[in-house]
Amino acid sequence: MQRETNLNFIIIMIMIIKTHQTTFQHFLILLFLSIPIFSISQEQNNIKYFGKDFFILEGTVINDSLKENRYDRLPLSYKEIVRKPVWELSKSSAGMSIRFFSNSTSISVKWTVLNNLRMNHMAETGIKGVDLYFNNKGNWQYLNTARPTGIENEFKLMNNMSNEMREFKMFLPLYDGIKSIEIGIDSNSVIERPLHKNPRSIIFYGTSITQGGCASRPGMAHTNIISRKLNMDCINFGFSGNGMME
Repeated sequence: MQRETNLNFIIIMIMIIKTHQTTFQHFLILLFLSIPIFSISQEQNNIKYFGKDFFILEGTVINDSLKENRYDRLPLSYKEIVRKPVWELSKSSAGMSIRFFSNSTSISVKWTVLNNLRMNHMAETGIKGVDLYFNNKGNWQYLNTARPTGIENEFKLMNNMSNEMREFKMFLPLYDGIKSIEIGIDSNSVIERPLHKNPRSIIFYGTSITQGGCASRPGMAHTNIISRKLNMDCINFGFSGNGMME
């Protein structure tokens, strides 16, 4: 009796589907199209962004209060002292990085650049991209590069990591400046600001090669490579085409 009831139900369902086949197909299409959109929306809702109070800035020893912008390389008092090209190049964040701890399974970044600079001889990832590294038992290991798309940018750098606490380091653009930058983590994870910054530093002075030209990404500028290898702050005073010993 039960088998007969089930069979009748299946026959009725088949007849309904045949009768409304076009409508049913449209329903299935809409259902499958909505799944990726729903997933992306859910994913974005699970990311929480944190600003400058949750990481330290390295590659500079100049206090934020003395600068026109936090990510400048020279203090505001130098604006009327150095030549205009030097001042404009000092707005680039070459050699700077931010460092933080997090147990998030994903890492995203939002950053806004000053000029949306483009050059025909250098990759945009080096000009205005962001590189992510993590401390792997004392060695800084490369993870990914955030690719820029314009003035305002957002990029998911890592996903599906285990939720253990790690130390991360992000290298900032070499030939463009930063207005602001925020770190995105899982909404149920934590982000912590390191307590200490290495008091020792090395200062590099030069022109385009020192500034980072034409590295394919920020972490590959030689001052940043040395900074990782020695685990020491390197201050980049490379001013492209303008290293005149000022």
